[in-house]
Amino acid sequence: MIHSIIRVLAGAVAVCCANAVAAQDYPSRPVRMIVPFAAGGPTDVIARIVAQKLTEGFGHQVVVDNRAGAGGNIGMGLAATSQPDGHTMIVVSSSFVVNPGLYKSIPYDPYKSFAPVSNMAASPNVFTVHPSIAAKSMKELLTLVAADPKKFSVATPGVGTTPDLSAQLLKLTTKLDFITVPFGGAGPAVGAVVGNQVQIGCTALPPTTPHIKAGRLRAIAVTSPKRSGAIADVPTLAEVGFKGQEADTLQGLLLPAGTSKAIIGKLHGQVVKMMAQPEVKSRIEGLGFDIIGSSPAEFTAQIKVEVEKWTKVVRAAGIQVN
Repeated sequence: MIHSIIRVLAGAVAVCCANAVAAQDYPSRPVRMIVPFAAGGPTDVIARIVAQKLTEGFGHQVVVDNRAGAGGNIGMGLAATSQPDGHTMIVVSSSFVVNPGLYKSIPYDPYKSFAPVSNMAASPNVFTVHPSIAAKSMKELLTLVAADPKKFSVATPGVGTTPDLSAQLLKLTTKLDFITVPFGGAGPAVGAVVGNQVQIGCTALPPTTPHIKAGRLRAIAVTSPKRSGAIADVPTLAEVGFKGQEADTLQGLLLPAGTSKAIIGKLHGQVVKMMAQPEVKSRIEGLGFDIIGSSPAEFTAQIKVEVEKWTKVVRAAGIQVN
């Protein structure tokens, strides 16, 4: 009995030592950073900032590999089946937590396929109106909508995007039967409100901010837990009486499940270090994102909360993408 216990303890010590050595030598070759979207979008831009800084910190090249398609599912499926040695990682957006409820089948399990490292940054959605609309606040806007719901439409970047789900969540909460109009991307959705073809917009903050600052749109409220640094004078929905509407677009870093805790910890340490650099902070905030830099445990908890939340919204709104 005693000999069995000793063998088990010895095995555990050997594994711990092996993991520590692996982390000490990590990375031992170039690292692939999968981005499940096309080049040029916010997630790709942030990933390239992170890849550059990790390259400097690790002394090994971190190469961005864009694998777009199926709402991010192609890239996420590829990352999920990669070797868990730290040499393949993925930067995900909120589609990671939305897709489990949106699609009938996805090539990953949001809880079991990955080892979360950090939600590095986040950006809210923003409700806007054309300046010709009299409303200056969300309560004023919803009063107008309540008086004639069929007169008002809300432009979103597409079915199942986080802005679209933000609009659906507000619709479910207020029980107002306004029309949501999903466009093929943020640009067309923002343009429709700027051109007054649609009266209200719910879009991600980064592509909307220039139009707000130029006076082409009026920002009514943001969906983040706290005000965004990009438009600090605009209140959150919670501030104006609408609780439970939080909907940030996350920018998370994940490793394949089974990656050692030592490697996860080393990578997280590099992330925290880079996010504290004024240059990185300035570049990411310049894109309309706020620095988060959460721990692996915090990001794991966030994933669970958001998957459950958005699955409920998707089902209540009757949305599904085949």
